[in-house]
Amino acid sequence: MTGNDVVLALVVATALGFDFTNGFHDTGNAMATSIVTGALPPRIAVALSAVLNLVGAFLSTAVAATIASGLVDSQAVTLTVVCAGLTGSILWNLTTWFFGIPSSSSHALIGGVVGATLAAAGASAVKWQGLVSKVIVPAALSPFIAGSVAVVGTLLVYRITRSVSERPREHGFRIGQIGSASMVSLAHGTNDAQKTMGVITLALIANGTLQAGASAPTWVIASCALAIALGTYIGGWRVIRTLGKGLVEIESPQGMAGESASAAVILASTDFGYSLSTTHVATGSILGSGVGKKGAVVRWHVARRMAAAWLLTLPASAAVGAVAYWAANGIGGTAGVVVIFLVLVLTSIAFLVASRHSAVTPENVNAAWTGSVVPVPATGEEHP
Repeated sequence: MTGNDVVLALVVATALGFDFTNGFHDTGNAMATSIVTGALPPRIAVALSAVLNLVGAFLSTAVAATIASGLVDSQAVTLTVVCAGLTGSILWNLTTWFFGIPSSSSHALIGGVVGATLAAAGASAVKWQGLVSKVIVPAALSPFIAGSVAVVGTLLVYRITRSVSERPREHGFRIGQIGSASMVSLAHGTNDAQKTMGVITLALIANGTLQAGASAPTWVIASCALAIALGTYIGGWRVIRTLGKGLVEIESPQGMAGESASAAVILASTDFGYSLSTTHVATGSILGSGVGKKGAVVRWHVARRMAAAWLLTLPASAAVGAVAYWAANGIGGTAGVVVIFLVLVLTSIAFLVASRHSAVTPENVNAAWTGSVVPVPATGEEHP
C-alpha cells in the first residue's frame, strides 16, 4: 500500500466520521418536537429517523455535486486539504454538540473545506459565487422562510380545530406528527448525507481515482448512508433537549406544523442542489410554531445564543481547517495526515468522556427546562 493509499483511506474514514457526527448532531431537527410532545418514545423516534435517513441518502445526488465541484476548484485540492477540512468540521460539530447548541453541520463541513483550501491554494481556489449563492444566501433566508411557513401552518391548524376539544386534538396531531417527523428525516437524508458524498468524491478526484466532474460512486453513497443512519440512531440527546425543550413550549399541533414546514423547505432546497442547513430550517420552524400559537412561551435568549453559534460556524470551522492544514503540511507527507487524524481521534474521545459527567439520555431528555442543557437531577441524585 502506497502513502497515497494510506492518506486516501484516512480521508475516507474521517469523512465517514463526520457523517456519523452529522447524524447524531442533527437528529433533533427531525425528532425533537415528536419526542417532547410524546408522539414517539425517544428510542423509537431515533430508530425511525435513522431508517429514513438511510433511505433518503439514496434519493438524490444534487447536493453532492454542489459540494464536489461547486465550492472549490478541485484541481487545487489535495488529500491533505480534504482531511484538514474534515478535521475542522468534526471538531466544531463536537464542540457545539457538547454544549447542546443546534449549529449547522453543513456549514461546519463547508467552512472546514474552504478554510483548508484557502490555506493551501489561496482565495483564487474558492468559487466565491457558488459559496454565496448556494450556501450563504440560503443560510440567511431559510430560517425566515421555514419560520413563516410554520407560523401560517400553526395559525391554520389551531383555527381549523378550534371547535375540537383539547384531548382528541392532541391525540390526532400526535399521530400526524409521526408522518411529518418521518418526512423531515427523509428530507434530511436527501440533503445532509449528500454533503459527505461530495467530499469523498472530491478526495477521489484529488487522488486521480475519478475524473473532475465525476458523480459519487455507489460505494460512496452506500457508506455515507450507513454512517449518517448509525449516527442518527445513537441520538444526539443534548441537541434534542435544546430544540425540544429550550426554544418553545410545544404542543402536538405546533409540532406537526413545524415539522411539515421543515420537510417542505428541505426537500425544495435539495431539488435545487442547495447545501442547506437543516438545523437552521428546523430551528426557524420551531420558533415559527411558537409565534403562531397565541400565548406560547418562546425563549428568544436561547434563540439568540444559537444564532451567534450559526454566525461563528463558517469562520470557526474554516480557521480550524486552515490550522490543521498548516500542521499537516508542516510535518509533511503521509505522516502529517496521520498526525492530524490521531489528534482528531484523541480529541473526540476527550469530548465523549467529558460528556458522560453531564449526560443527557432518553430518560431525562424531556425533563423540565431550567435554562441548562443538562437537566437538574432530583434531590439525592447525581449526574451519571
